[in-house]
This record gives sequence, structure tokens and C-alpha cells, in this order.
Amino acid sequence: MNAIEIEVIRNALTAAAAEMDVTVWRTSRSTIVRELLDYSTAVFDAEGWNLAQSARIPSHLNSMSHALREILARFIPAGEWGPDDVVITNDPYCGGQHLPDILAFKAVFHEGTRIAFAGTLCHHIDVGGLAAGSYAAKATEIFQEGLRIPPLKVIAGGVRNEGVWAMIRQNIRKPDLLLGDLSSQLASLDVGAAAIRRLAARFGAAAMIEAGRRILDMSEAGMRAAIAAMPDGIYEFEDFLDDDGVEVGKPIRLHVSLTIEGDEARVDLSGCSPQALGPVNATLASSTAAVMFALMCCAEPGLHMSAGCYRPIKVEAPEGSVVNARAPAAVAHRIAATHRLLNAMNGALHQAVPDRIPAAYYGNSYVTTFQTVAADGGREVLVEIEIGGSGAHPAKDGVNAFSSGMHNNSNIPIEMIEAQMPLTVTRYELRPGSGGAGERRGGLGLVREWRVDSPRCLFTANMDRFVHAPYGLAGGQAAAPGTLELVRDGDTIAVPPKTDNLELREGDVIRLATSGGGGFGDPERRDGDARTRDERLGYA
Repeated sequence: MNAIEIEVIRNALTAAAAEMDVTVWRTSRSTIVRELLDYSTAVFDAEGWNLAQSARIPSHLNSMSHALREILARFIPAGEWGPDDVVITNDPYCGGQHLPDILAFKAVFHEGTRIAFAGTLCHHIDVGGLAAGSYAAKATEIFQEGLRIPPLKVIAGGVRNEGVWAMIRQNIRKPDLLLGDLSSQLASLDVGAAAIRRLAARFGAAAMIEAGRRILDMSEAGMRAAIAAMPDGIYEFEDFLDDDGVEVGKPIRLHVSLTIEGDEARVDLSGCSPQALGPVNATLASSTAAVMFALMCCAEPGLHMSAGCYRPIKVEAPEGSVVNARAPAAVAHRIAATHRLLNAMNGALHQAVPDRIPAAYYGNSYVTTFQTVAADGGREVLVEIEIGGSGAHPAKDGVNAFSSGMHNNSNIPIEMIEAQMPLTVTRYELRPGSGGAGERRGGLGLVREWRVDSPRCLFTANMDRFVHAPYGLAGGQAAAPGTLELVRDGDTIAVPPKTDNLELREGDVIRLATSGGGGFGDPERRDGDARTRDERLGYA
């Protein structure tokens, strides 16, 4: 195949992943998928390596290939997949991340030859467990976190497995929403598979397989060039989680030792803390996603994001650590560890390429879950994932209230929440003074308040960055840490950031203030006009 044909196929596969993305967006049911956009879509080669992806969630996209290859190697070999089969799983110990994330894969065939896989991942609104939203902050083993689905065929030979469908329905709080979103995933797979088959009808099965190999090789070459441009050396950095929510006040270390040697990178995570009792642990699929993302972000624009980028990068993470948890460790808030691992990776990379790396972004998923209970017992569930400010860059200020790092989420419109839930959002604004000071100012976090309008409500929070604030670089200052409060009858009461099923009543207000981003450079060197602008806009 010539280079033009390879580019045609590469771009067509990326377009197929984007078509799948739009299908999920247009057909999904829950606010966490349709509005928050917490889902991802991708296309894989016949061996399960990621070839193309939509512009969605980094923590998903760099882990989906890991999951698919685990399924193929350990559970359902490629030879057992038919053209009308769909395999799903959400089990972190079968290649997944955490239980709310259900992965779905479909093999794609042309004239009897398997040429690709299509894959989707959606963060579902609830999969059971101790707390609504399946984000229990005090869980100590995965059995408390919800329904575990091993890799299985939810569709076999084009026929839906009604027993699996019924099992899911029986074990979750909002079955119509979850099963609606799962149906959206299945429709997305069909759209992706059809697009891939159209390409195969034009080029043939052998050409598709050859194009996949060439695409991976191109990505590998681009990643090797990016690494080779960094100076050889060993670069170390560490950051900390406040605690795991169970052993309160005990920090958890995320330490990175990054070795750059020629066009290869080795990342040693053996200095990270042992796995925690609480649910802040990450599996290797999650942790390697953060490592790969950090290094891929250092490449020049134009790098094609595929599994070929992973080849020059080696990750060493001992089993039983917080970044490579051993079953049955709780992992619901695994994103806490991977956010912080990304912060640590960026701190190490700043030493190698200081002109490219910003100060720490907010580095946390501010997960809030409300389960309202009406007088007649009717229940509604809302899961929100708030964000903060991005870190200041050597060349510019951080961005206010910007979905950064392992995130690429949107926000749920207030009107949507208030139309569907007995909740009122009474405040939603930037948080003045929350960005770290510096020659370049860190982006601001935000303040959001929810008022309960139902007789009863159960509130769960799973958050971090309330003690260990996002760091500044090159003399820049740290950002403000987060705060979480309950306002009841005129009194303001601090709420622990890792809280399960706090009983709220009508009129109570939950107030969350998120971290900003760290500053970059000496604050004394900040331009006077920039200071004046900060004051005029109320940022200071």
C-alpha cells in the first residue's frame, strides 16, 4: 500500500470512531453520558491494539486496548468471536477500570476474516453498591462497590442474552437509564462496524490489516522522536493524595522515577504507596493510561494517537501498590490515583522539558452524588463530577474552571438537573483567589451549591485535594485546596470530602469549592497590566 492509501484509511478509521461518538451522544439516556460526556469510542486492529479514537476521555482511551487484549488473552479468545457477537465487562480485575465503566466490544469481519474491533466505554449512572452512583467513599473491597460483570457475550449470534439483561436490571438503582445507555453503546458499535466494513469493501481485508500495522508503526516513530528530543537523564517527582477515606489523614504517595534514554522512556512507580484500604486504588490499566497520556502530551502536534505510541514506554509498577492494586481492593475512585500520578509525571517531565509543562492542574474528580427520596418513596439519582482550574503554563495563565488532565468532561446544565430532580443549583461561579500566584497565574476553581427540595436526600462525596494543594512550578505558588460544606438552618458545617450517604433534608445546601491550578514563575515578575486585569475581573 502507498502512503496516500494509508492516510485515507487512518483518517477514515478516526472518522468511524467519531461517528460512534456522535451515536452515543445522540441516543444515550443519562445526564452523566449525554451531558457530562463521560464516555469514549475507539477502533482496534484484529489483535486488539488501538488504531483510532474519538476526542473523548484520556483515562478511557489509553486503557481500552489493555482491556480488550486482556479479554482476548484470558477470557474469550479471538477465534470465539462471531460477526454478530458483543462482549461486555466492567470488572477492573479483568482489564477494566472501575465498576461504573462498562466496556463493550464487537469484532468486525470482511469475507470471513476478522479485520478489526469496535469498542465503546460509558460511565453509567449506577451499578449498585453501598452508595448511589456506585462511588462509595468508604468501601474497602470491590464487592461493596456494585455489580461486577465478567467478560461475557451480551449478544451472541445477533441474539441478546436476556438473562444478563435481567441480572443487570435487578441490581442497580436506575435500570432504565443504564440499560438505555448500554443500548446506546450497542448501537454505536454497529455504526463503527459498518464504517469499517465499508472501508474493507473498498480496500480488502489484507490491506486493512496491513494498514493497521503501518498506522501503529507511524505512531511509534512519532513517539520515539518526541522522547529522543528530551535530554537523557533520570527525573523524579512525587505528589500525594490526602488519604483514602478510611484511614483518614494518612497521605498516599505517588512517586515517579522517569528515565529518558535515547528514544525510549522507562517509568518506575515502585516508590508509590502500597494499595490503600479505601477505594482510591488503581489497576495497572488505569495507571498506565496516565503515564502514556503524560508522555504523549509532550509530542509535537500531529502525533497520531494509537497504541503504537505505547511501544517505546515501559512501566514498572509492583503488584499490591496503589497504582497496581491486587484483587479484591476497592477501586471506585481510581481516578484519584491516576490524576495524582499524572501530576507527578508532569512534575518529572518539567525537569526534562521545562518550556512545555504547566504547573499542576486541580488533579481530582470532585464526585458528588445525590439520591433524593420523595414522600411516596420515589428516588432519583444525580452524579456530578466537578472540575477546577488548570495549571499555569510557562507562556500563559492557567484556564479557569477547565476540564484538564485525565478529564475531558462537560458540565451538566443547571436547567437539566432542576427539570429532572428535586434539587436547585443556587450558586455556580468562579472561585476568586483559588489559582496559584505566579508570573503566570493558575486558573481558578469554581463554587457550586445544590439545595435539596425533597423531604430526604442521601449525599455521597468522593474527593481529594483538600490538604495537598496543586503545586506551582519555577517559583509559582500552590493553588487553594478544596472545601465542602453543609449549610443547614443558617449554620455552616464542614463535610469530610470522602463521605457516604450523608442524610440531608429539605432546605439543606451543599457547597463545594474546588481547587484552582498552580502558578508558574515568580509572582513578583507578574506584569502590572495582568494584575490590574485580575483585580478588574475579580480573579484575585
